[in-house]
Amino acid sequence: MFCLFKARAAFSGWLLLAVATVLPVAHAQAPQAPVIAARSYLLLDITANQILAAKDIDSPVEPASLTKLMTEYLVFDALKAKKIDLKQTFGVSERAWKMPGSRMFIDPKMQVPVEDLIKGMVVQSGNDATMALAEGVGGSAERFVEMMNTQAKALGMQSTGYKNPEGLTEPGHTTTARDLSVLSMRLMQDFPDYIGYSAIKKYRYPGTPAANDTNRNTLLFRDPSVDGLKTGYTQAAGYCMIATAKRDFPNLGASGAPGGRRLLAIVLGTASDSARISETQKLLNWGYTAFEAVKLFDAGQPVASPEVWKGKSATVKLGQPQAIVVAVPAGSSAKLKTEVARPEPLVAPFTKGQRVGTLKISADAGASVVAEVPLVVLESVEEAGIMGRAWDAIRLWIK
Repeated sequence: MFCLFKARAAFSGWLLLAVATVLPVAHAQAPQAPVIAARSYLLLDITANQILAAKDIDSPVEPASLTKLMTEYLVFDALKAKKIDLKQTFGVSERAWKMPGSRMFIDPKMQVPVEDLIKGMVVQSGNDATMALAEGVGGSAERFVEMMNTQAKALGMQSTGYKNPEGLTEPGHTTTARDLSVLSMRLMQDFPDYIGYSAIKKYRYPGTPAANDTNRNTLLFRDPSVDGLKTGYTQAAGYCMIATAKRDFPNLGASGAPGGRRLLAIVLGTASDSARISETQKLLNWGYTAFEAVKLFDAGQPVASPEVWKGKSATVKLGQPQAIVVAVPAGSSAKLKTEVARPEPLVAPFTKGQRVGTLKISADAGASVVAEVPLVVLESVEEAGIMGRAWDAIRLWIK
């Protein structure tokens, strides 16, 4: 049996994909997204874990150099697992040296440190650096592509297929805006120690052309809140971009202090470099102004403390280890309503982290649900002794 209970909304942190269901804002008067000149796009409020605007996010597209985000993922994973290290050097094969397209300008006479290859891939979008990393981590480019596809499936990227590590056009090398959002989120979530490479504005390897030192993500130079992630271009894909920005807002931090609100914009298939920049900036600015982020509960704050039967404690605290934040149309935060759906009765034992119920958030009484957040046990509740269990069994029978 499930029961609904109203929860107090106490007006930070990240609410990750693994924690809550990503839902579009369903309020009847949700802001109208601006016209974005792109084949597909997606704007995700990472802090609230909600899609704010989207177009054709499940349509297959060529990712171009956005492919390198998966190559980054596997390289960072190898670093995290200590299979490789940043100071380790990789050789440059003939195949890597002759890669077409954007380059770091390395050659077979070089032994290049892994960290420089990462910068060459991320900042300069070098296909030669990307191939050198793929061969160094995977043993061969072909084996590395197998690893890419395996990882895509593990992340839930069901509409993605990789054929190469760099993103040059090849039949079957496709993804979707939705899958790219999953990859981008996990890249930031899983590798906080390495994701900062995408914020580097200028880099070149010693002895390579000075004119090739500038990150193609020019939003890094225009908007101080932007700190990643990647651009891409091929004739088939058009001009593509994934940008993430973090801006401080009142009351999103702990104890009412200012906190960061992070958005992720994915813009695919624009007509020019200037168009992908302007359309991405337009989408980010709209997301920050058309919606406000409201912190409902602090990290670890109980959302509800319902009665427990046959337990050593009389109640169980339900909530989330992360702050619970929701994005709503600007000016509508005072109308937020929350309800807790959970089983009844609750019979011990309960372990910390065990899911027990859902917090449902709507933008007004009777309105569609804006977001649903799983509620987990914050503190374990052990089973009571034999006498306590027997007494509660009698009480439950009478009830």
